[in-house]
Amino acid sequence: MTSSLAQPLRLSLAPLLAALVLAGCASAPAPDLSALPATPAAFKSTPVPVPEGHWAVVPPADGAERGAWWAVFHDPVLDDLMQRAQARNTDLQVAAARLQQARAGLRQADAQRLPQLGASLGVARGTNQNAGVTPAPVINQAKPSLNLAWETDLFGRLGLGSQAAALDAQASEALLQSTRLMVQAQVAQAYFALRESDAERRLVRETLDAYRDTLRLSERRLAVGDLGELDVQRLRTEVASTEADALALDRQRAAQENALAVLLGESASGFALADPAQDWTARPPAVPAGLPSAVLARRPDVAAAQRSLMAAQARLGVAQSAWLPDLSLTASGGYASTDLGDVFRWSARAWSIGTLLSMPIFDGGQRQAQEERAGGEAQIALAGYRQQVLTALREVEDQLSGLGLLQAQADVLGQAVASARRATALSDIRYRNGQISQLDLLDARRSELRSLRQAVQVQGAQFQSTVALIRALGGGWEAPASVASAAR
Repeated sequence: MTSSLAQPLRLSLAPLLAALVLAGCASAPAPDLSALPATPAAFKSTPVPVPEGHWAVVPPADGAERGAWWAVFHDPVLDDLMQRAQARNTDLQVAAARLQQARAGLRQADAQRLPQLGASLGVARGTNQNAGVTPAPVINQAKPSLNLAWETDLFGRLGLGSQAAALDAQASEALLQSTRLMVQAQVAQAYFALRESDAERRLVRETLDAYRDTLRLSERRLAVGDLGELDVQRLRTEVASTEADALALDRQRAAQENALAVLLGESASGFALADPAQDWTARPPAVPAGLPSAVLARRPDVAAAQRSLMAAQARLGVAQSAWLPDLSLTASGGYASTDLGDVFRWSARAWSIGTLLSMPIFDGGQRQAQEERAGGEAQIALAGYRQQVLTALREVEDQLSGLGLLQAQADVLGQAVASARRATALSDIRYRNGQISQLDLLDARRSELRSLRQAVQVQGAQFQSTVALIRALGGGWEAPASVASAAR
């Protein structure tokens, strides 16, 4: 190459070389995590002593295998309901579609970083004003070509966009996990609410049958003049009131059954769950809470919030890179001829190679506004992540403290039920022997029914809180390996 050509070439490449030197500085701004709450050493409801220096930042483990956590309840009916819900629940279908959408956005962002190749065919007819004759002759021109374009992404703008899209896809995947866990918990809680209603209905129906037996006995005693009408009317009132309670429970159960059908993605008109017609004696399993750091690592909603924060930071980097130059390389090659028959002759070939280094100078404040908007979105994401962490810790604390108090309440109610049953049995014997009034017997039965229903309600609340605790723990209670190794 001659020196006359080398000098212009060096001048034309100077901006490119300077831009390449600055390209290494491109990166997303690091999020300011100083506002995040410190992870506690243990949950206050179940304090676990932890030696100093055993805490470390752990990566999200929302992808850890949770398995069929509901199997700890050993209920085949619940197992079947879970399978049906995971196959047909509409919330899961929407979350899966959003994940597919996010992954497509990632592929689109990645595609912008690759060279773009296209083909074109141009055909034109017009006058040739340069022919020097009047009138200008009419000519035809055909121009097939291949066009190649590539944006070099000197300052990482496209790379940051791809990184943001990847984080969005990961957040969508975590949200799918969160939705799946939510649906599973809702199905389990709806199922146990049905079982609680069945148990209550059974108690009320049994009490109603006992009232009716007593009413028949009282009516016979009234017929022979051994009992006053006032006592019989009081008993009839109690029978009607208890029957109204039973019908209210039937209505409540029907609504719960229909709600469960929706969770399964099935029509309420064709769904029915039979009453097992047996006493509900099951007890919820004990679930260890583990360490707060393990909970925050396992929870998919916390992981989704964290990745949304990182994606917002990457988009802030994209907005900041808009102030820097862009370098585009283009190339095209093809044929051009005024005679269609000669268009693909070698002599008709045409080609071009070009480069464009562009840098915005004045845009009326558009880039500044975009950067401020991206910064605001990053702050929103940071606040959302902080709120999600606080919510996760609060939910675990709520269920742990609730389960402890529910167990104490269940123990007290167990004693109350035993005493009420004994009192009812003694009152029934004394009433049949004429030693006490009917009011005394009714009071004893009301007290027994009230204690039994409270015991069933507390039992149902224990199952509800156990499921809520499992959900709050991220669908399990075994710390992932990353958390366990970081805590050593």
